[in-house]
Amino acid sequence: MILSLPPGEFGAYLFDCDGTIADSMPLRFLAWRQALGEWGCELSEELFYAWAGRTVAGIITDLNASQGLAMPVPAVARRGEELCQEMLPRLTAVPGVLEHIEAAFGRIPFAVVSGSDRESVTATLTALGLLGKFEVMVCAGDYPRAKPAPDPFLMAARQLGVDPEHCLVFEDADNGIQAAQAAGMAWVRVPPPGRR
Repeated sequence: MILSLPPGEFGAYLFDCDGTIADSMPLRFLAWRQALGEWGCELSEELFYAWAGRTVAGIITDLNASQGLAMPVPAVARRGEELCQEMLPRLTAVPGVLEHIEAAFGRIPFAVVSGSDRESVTATLTALGLLGKFEVMVCAGDYPRAKPAPDPFLMAARQLGVDPEHCLVFEDADNGIQAAQAAGMAWVRVPPPGRR
């Protein structure tokens, strides 16, 4: 099913990665639950999806605080990404989003705007055969404030040379949609896997 887009002419498409381009959230949940469990940390599926779009370091820091743990943030982040990488062969693209990528590629520029680090986003897009379709990648560590702040999307628009009001954001997470709205950009919500 192709996603319905808001009316208007757009000068750029900005895509979140996990859960938007890649149907990776169920796999990422399994990987992160295992990684965090190795340090005695619990992560519910509800919280995992509620925190979608946030940086990994921020999530681990908040889990430490809420569960009285002292997990080493860089080590836990590395372990979680290792487990995610092991699952890449099982990864598929979100069909409705893939159709828009294929239909608009070459007509307007694309950017990926993610809360994941560049290595993770690159591996995901490579596994899907889509890496070469994106002119700009804005990833964790590139911007001062993460989604729901507008910074990541505004940075991508600047790098593409397109005014924010002419950008269309594809997002699956509430944090990302809030960021797009704060950036003054039109957006389309990518439904969760069960409703695609």
